[in-house]
Formats: sequence, C-alpha cells, structure tokens
Amino acid sequence: MPKITLSHVSKRWGGFFGVDDLSMEIEDNGFVTLLGPSGCGKTTTLRMIAGLETPTSGKIQIGDRVVFDSEEGINISAANRHVGFLFQNYALWPHMTVYKNITFGLQELRTDLPVISSEYLKYQALAKAVLDVVSIKKFLEYARDKDGKIDKDKAYLFLIDGFKISMSSAKELFALGFEDKNEEECKALAKTKSEEYLAKAESIKKALEEKGNKINEKGEYLDEAGKVIIKNRKLDKEEIDLRVRHVARIVHVGEFMDRYPAELSGGQQQRVAIARTLAPEPKVIFMDEPLSNLDAKLRLEMRSELKRLHLDTGSTFVYVTHDQQEAMTLATHVCLINNGVLQQYEPPLKIYRDPANLFVADFIGSPSINFIEARPTQKGKDIVLELMDGKKIVYTPNKPVDIAEFFKKRDEEAKEAAAKLEEAKKQRGYVEKENADRRFNYCIHKVTGDVFAEEEHDIPDDTLILAIRPEYIKIGQEKGFDASVYSALPTGMETTVKLTVGDYIFTGVSFGDVDYKMNEKTKISFEGDRILLYDRKSGKLISDGSLKIQ
Repeated sequence: MPKITLSHVSKRWGGFFGVDDLSMEIEDNGFVTLLGPSGCGKTTTLRMIAGLETPTSGKIQIGDRVVFDSEEGINISAANRHVGFLFQNYALWPHMTVYKNITFGLQELRTDLPVISSEYLKYQALAKAVLDVVSIKKFLEYARDKDGKIDKDKAYLFLIDGFKISMSSAKELFALGFEDKNEEECKALAKTKSEEYLAKAESIKKALEEKGNKINEKGEYLDEAGKVIIKNRKLDKEEIDLRVRHVARIVHVGEFMDRYPAELSGGQQQRVAIARTLAPEPKVIFMDEPLSNLDAKLRLEMRSELKRLHLDTGSTFVYVTHDQQEAMTLATHVCLINNGVLQQYEPPLKIYRDPANLFVADFIGSPSINFIEARPTQKGKDIVLELMDGKKIVYTPNKPVDIAEFFKKRDEEAKEAAAKLEEAKKQRGYVEKENADRRFNYCIHKVTGDVFAEEEHDIPDDTLILAIRPEYIKIGQEKGFDASVYSALPTGMETTVKLTVGDYIFTGVSFGDVDYKMNEKTKISFEGDRILLYDRKSGKLISDGSLKIQ
C-alpha cells in the first residue's frame, strides 16, 4: 500500500480558505483520522486527496505517483487514483441483492492485472479441497437443520469460506454427496475426483500451450522470457465471485448474499458498504463519518471491526470524524484541524499527553481539561503560579524552562510572522484570508458564569494557562484546596465530579463505583507529572510538569 504526501495544499473559495497550506505525510498502512469541529476542513482535505475536489494550490502524491500538482498542471481523476470510498450514506442499490451490490463496481472495473486461466486455478483448488474429506463432512454437518436435513445454501457457504473457493466450485463439491457415504467410500471418491480435477487442469494447460501460451502454477500467462504478462483488462466471472466471497468473509456478510438492503439492519448495511469498497482492492480507503448513522452501541462494535479490518487488509485508511473518541480509538495518527489549519499531527496518545496548543488540549479528552489563568514567578527551576484570586501553587517543569526567555522568543516570532505576512501581501496573486485565524476562545468555568477568552481585553504579556486533566485531580485527600461537590455523575466504571474551589469549577474523575453527595465538603490536590502549562497570548505549550500546593 502507498504512502500519501500532501505539500502546501490549500483550497479556497474567493477569500474563504477551507484548507490553508496543509502539509502532512500518511505512512504506508497507516490509519489516519482527520479530526476537528464542523466546517474545519477535514472533509475538504479527504476529498482533495481522493480527487473529488480540486485544490487551489499545492501538491499531492500517492506512492510514487503525483496525482495533483498546481504548478505542473497535473490532476489525475478520482477514477484513476485506485482509491475506495465509504460515506455516511451507504448508497446501496435497493433493487439489488447484497451480492449484486458488491459486484456492481467489479463488473466494469478495468485495471492492470496478470493474465490468468481461472479455469485452470479452479480445478487445481478443487483437486486439493476434495481430498480433505474430514473438513467437507464437518461443513456439511454444520449445515443440517433441526430436522437433520442439510440446508444447501448453508452448505455452500461453509464450503466457500472453509476452502476459499467460488460458488461454482462449492456446488461441485456438494454434488458429490459425501454426507451419504461411509469413510472408505469417501476416501475412494475423493482420490478419484482429485485425479480427475488434476487431469482437467493439465488438459487446460496443454491446450493453452498448443496455442503458444505458457502458464505457471499460479495460472498466470508467461511471455517468451518467462515473465508474467500484465494486461489492462476486466475480471472474469470466476475472479469476481472469488473477490466477492473474500470480502464477504472479512466483514461477515456471506450469509446475506441473497437479501436486499431493506432486509438488513443498519450495521449489516454498513458491512455490505465496506465489502463493496474493499472488492476492487483499492490502494487507499477513504471514509467520511461512516458510523454516524448507527446507534451508540453499534458504533462501538463497528469501531472494533474497522480496526480489525485495517489489520486484515493491510490498506491505508483515511477517516473523517468530528468524534474525538472515535479518532483516538481507531487511528495510528490523528490529524487535528481547526479553521483549515493543521493544529497537530501525531499518534493519539501523544496528542493526549502533549497537546501542542490550547485548542488541542481542549478538543482532545473527555471529560474536558480544566483551564486556570495564572501569573508566574520564576524560582530557580520551579515556577510559582498565582491563581484563583490569590492562591499560590508551585509548578515543577519536567525539563528546565526559562519563562522570561520564552516570552522574549514568543514576541520575536510574532514580529517575524507579522513581517512575513506583510511581505506576502505585496506579492502578486496574494489573497487575504477572510476567515482569519484568531486565538483560541478557551473557557474558564466559574460558579458565577463561564468566562471566555474572547471577552477579555488587554491581556498581560506574562499571563499563563494551567491545564489539568480530570484524572490528575485527587478528591478527598488530607491536604489540598478546600472544595465542595457541585455535581456528581456516576456511571459504575467511573464518576465524573464537578467541584468548586471558591468561585472556580474543576472537573475530576474518580474510578470505580463511587458517588458523592451534592455540596459535600472535601479537599482536592493534584498528582502526576503530566500537568500542562501554556502561554496565554500565543496559546502554545510551554511545558509539562507537576504541581505542589503551598
């Protein structure tokens, strides 16, 4: 499977930038989720990679092939990018059976493939399968109904999945009547039929050789130099059936082949849509919120199926979602976008532990992270933070941090960025971004009402934001800040607790089947070395570290 590279890709409509100068690399066999709030540009990004949307500028490469380059004038169509699509709307044909829905795209598919003799391969497979008498009789026994009669359709399915053969081969094996014969009769029949099938395969091979065509043991045609002949061609009937049966096994829809979409549940329809996407064997599979139409329980089950599917197929998955839990649980890498701009692109747990800025810290995590404004005073390697109306707490960074130096560098970078922007405005073809980027409007929760960053003006240059994950707040300790239980939401596995410290509201998590009474008095403290410190003005991460209440 190929690697996907995006280099300075932008998409704008007039002055509105849907995607703004995006560069990223999706590794071979990666599972990347494009995550962000509604309208952030994640679906636009997906559509540009897939070829459904034309970028305004930039370059996109799939494997060794450039599929879009604004400077070179390259724009390969979606049909020729060898990708598969799975969307929120399954788009199954209601008048077609499951089998026909899956085969629909295969019948007209033309691609570069080895030229093969499907008939030769069929008889080779039958010659091997018929000798496994124990398995054949076992599959036939599985297919008996409550009255002891063999259900023919079930028998076909067991034989197809057990031996990885086509329907025509399964019918031929079933017709031999092994279920009515004793062990000696079965062995004798199997030996005779195996020899017969091998003779047919050999006859096919000789007939081809008489016409000047050589084939190898894989049934592939060879040229005079002994190399496999590749040709742009359609799949034959046997190849189509084998592909359909293969993807049906992967997503467990083999028993539904003769049903119509209306006779399936939502989850089953989703599996059929996945099978149809997999059947053409695309290099990359794109998914745009494919689970959003399912109920919560089924969505959870399908997440597990998709993760297993990614491993089984070895394909590269690109998946759009606005659900951060879905992104975190599925992905090898999360691409978090806001207002068309890439915020962070790293493995999910890395993003959770070290969010690059305030937006990422707030967006990732459930329950949400706690934000508290603070004013710093450097004391050697420690930083004393004044917060919550005069309370003081000592922050110890995991790595040395010079706050004064950080502020100086921040201001220099801001000046350089402003100068660069002014220079860009002078360039021909410059388009000013209407949906201009603004600092993240984070929220501090207070009893008197939430305080939003956008409502504050003339922010001091030395203001910081302390960010604490709920699991790092310890409730009911002997030492700590005096607190009161504002609300408690037990689920059995854990309890989400909101606590007030003065006018400020903290969210904590207690694991296990515990509960708290409203207005119950307690104390809170902070543990762990993953507590985050951010610059208020730029929103950038300064450090992770630990806290100690003075």
